[in-house]
Amino acid sequence: MKFAIYGQAYKTTTSDIINRLLMEFRKTATTVIFETGYYDLLIENHIIEDIFETFDSNHNLPDDVDFFISIGGDGTMLRAANYVKSKNIPIVGINAGRLGFLANIQQDAIENLISKLINNEYQLSKRTLLTLCEGEASKRFKINFALNEITISRKNTTSMITVATYINNEFLATYWADGIIISTPTGSTGYSLSCGGPIITPDSNCLVITPIAPHNLTTRPLIISDSSKIKMKIESREPEFLVSVDSETHALPTDTEINIAIASHTVNMVVFPEITFLKTLRNKLLWGEDTRN
Repeated sequence: MKFAIYGQAYKTTTSDIINRLLMEFRKTATTVIFETGYYDLLIENHIIEDIFETFDSNHNLPDDVDFFISIGGDGTMLRAANYVKSKNIPIVGINAGRLGFLANIQQDAIENLISKLINNEYQLSKRTLLTLCEGEASKRFKINFALNEITISRKNTTSMITVATYINNEFLATYWADGIIISTPTGSTGYSLSCGGPIITPDSNCLVITPIAPHNLTTRPLIISDSSKIKMKIESREPEFLVSVDSETHALPTDTEINIAIASHTVNMVVFPEITFLKTLRNKLLWGEDTRN
């Protein structure tokens, strides 16, 4: 069995997490490889001394990797999906960040859950990805898919932008707003949620259109089928507007048409019976808890 390990930063918890993982892997005939940048960081901070095989983002993640372990927060999980791409390698998120909807394995549960991975005691949650369809916008992004959301927003101005939006070539509405978020169910607990969008369970076959600070307060988030094709035409006082595909952002001319659809592949997230999405909601958002005291 082969595990790939990836992280972005060194934190006070990093040493304990890595040592716990390696200790569990040494108990079985397990091969471990590290992302190059993270491996160098661990060497620099004297966390590991052994020599391990490495990989980077240039399409050289071995196909025989059984699990891709992401150490960090939800942002690290999003970048982990960029490494996995369409290889269908399951992603495991160990939380070394703060909230952690995606990276929901806590540090003190590592031993138990790694054992479950090795013993095949887990499930896979297939997560929808968004992509910019062929056109000028899609050419600007190194990784043209989003696990969370694709966002259209204003640039360098206090003025709103105008976004004429079409669903399957049928006109929906013209949004006067700071921007528009097109979110997957996975991304519904991220930026969309902070802008008033609904929380959606990961297995729902839908997308959410959430306006950012709309001028018309009757304009509300809209849930649509994930088979929908979304087209947007932008007008602005500025010559450019911003497009974000998860964490990568580029400025595009205002005459650029944006076309969005779901990607042809999904990303597999590892889930355990004791760490379900609904349990995570209760734990992270304190649903049902009396927080008055």
